[in-house]
Amino acid sequence: MLIYNSATRTKEEFQPIDEGKVRMYVCGPTVYDNIHIGNARTFISFDVIRRWLIASGYEVTFAQNLTDVDDKIINRANEQGRAPKDVAEEFSKKFIDVMHKANVLDPDVRPRATKEIGPMIGMIKSLIEQGHAYAAENGDVYFAVRSDPSYGEVSGRKIDDLMVGARIEENEDKRDPLDFALWKAAKPGEPSWPSPWGEGRPGWHTECAAMVHRYLGVPIDIHGGGSDLAFPHHENECAQATCAWHEGFANTWMHTGMLLVDGEKMSKSLGNFFTLEEVLEKHSAAALRLLMLQTHYRSPLDFSWERLEGAENSLTRIAGTVQNLKWAADHAEGKPDAELAAGLTSAMERAAAEYEACMNDDFNTAGAIAAYFQLVTEANTYLDQAAGAVDPEVARVCGAVIAGALVQLGVELPVMEEPLPVGLLGVAAGLCAYTGDDVNEAAERILAARAEARAAKDWATADAIRDQLRDMGLMIEDTAAGSRIKCA
Repeated sequence: MLIYNSATRTKEEFQPIDEGKVRMYVCGPTVYDNIHIGNARTFISFDVIRRWLIASGYEVTFAQNLTDVDDKIINRANEQGRAPKDVAEEFSKKFIDVMHKANVLDPDVRPRATKEIGPMIGMIKSLIEQGHAYAAENGDVYFAVRSDPSYGEVSGRKIDDLMVGARIEENEDKRDPLDFALWKAAKPGEPSWPSPWGEGRPGWHTECAAMVHRYLGVPIDIHGGGSDLAFPHHENECAQATCAWHEGFANTWMHTGMLLVDGEKMSKSLGNFFTLEEVLEKHSAAALRLLMLQTHYRSPLDFSWERLEGAENSLTRIAGTVQNLKWAADHAEGKPDAELAAGLTSAMERAAAEYEACMNDDFNTAGAIAAYFQLVTEANTYLDQAAGAVDPEVARVCGAVIAGALVQLGVELPVMEEPLPVGLLGVAAGLCAYTGDDVNEAAERILAARAEARAAKDWATADAIRDQLRDMGLMIEDTAAGSRIKCA
């Protein structure tokens, strides 16, 4: 298995620290608001990575924090006249709920910053004792960046370059403009905890290092997050951990690409800012996951409502094929065509091999999904060619492997109220309910209505029938032997 390591900028053969086990940490949200679809892209991507590691036979321990004390939470609480802990609790619950809706697995460990103050203070004390941190007169504690000779290795930056043209907050309490806060002295009305340096609270960069050390031990196999966290957050985490415990921090760093909306950066000012909750109110989690997984996790992802609608249609088509396979297997007549069945079996083997190769090549979900899209096409061809004489076992297995591959990625196929059978039987269940006929009769009536419209040169009606079928993932195919309705 090859994984791209952000710290080395190369793909590397994955070698877990402990054979057969993976310790993995992904930075969680700061819980002051509903998460947006850019956040969701990261959490869904690492959910799929975790699922594949488990499917590959690894025992995975997955940890993800909740930052429930931070400037953003305090500011939001002040805006609303609420206690910071109430804001944090509300959005912690909302985050967990929406992750469940998105079919993201719960972490094995979900520490909260406010419950880990002791370990953070212990780490800070150790850093001060070793000369990597210092307490300022105002009660803040800062990490001395230049005391870490490896600083910059995670993000590929150099300290001297950071000083050139950088917008660095002026702070006379710091010894160096690049130093960052490990502990912030309490301000009136803010949540705080006692410490050797007075009342205060941890800096944002402090919590993850302490949590990783406590719950997973260091070094860990994989540390992940969005590309925006590589610097300074992950760089600062790594600096604290390596200087505190001298055992390394993470063997592999992974970062997801940015999410765009219609080719532009998502922002409230542009009116293209969407929360995960509001997206899932309009579309299924399966469609959103499918859309996101059709782009490699490290590449920029261009989100649009049209593309999401396309993903829904793709799911309907795949679900229809799976239902068609099951229906055909249940209603098989005559002797199966062995050659056609062998061809579909070979197609399944090719898809499975391509899927596995793609997933083992830095979790290339785009290639993995494409392999099964191709299998769907070949399955539909098989059903058309075999007609009623399908091989029941081969058809059932094919439907199961298509659905199983997507489920392994957390993409649950929609449940069709009625099966979408083969060829002329490929009429949506809704049509059957509308006409009151069985699927054969429904198909014949639709084709007859279209033929009458064409004969009368009523092109508007003929086109409307065609367009309505297309919206349902179906198409009319005109052949020398006549017309038929089939999956698009």
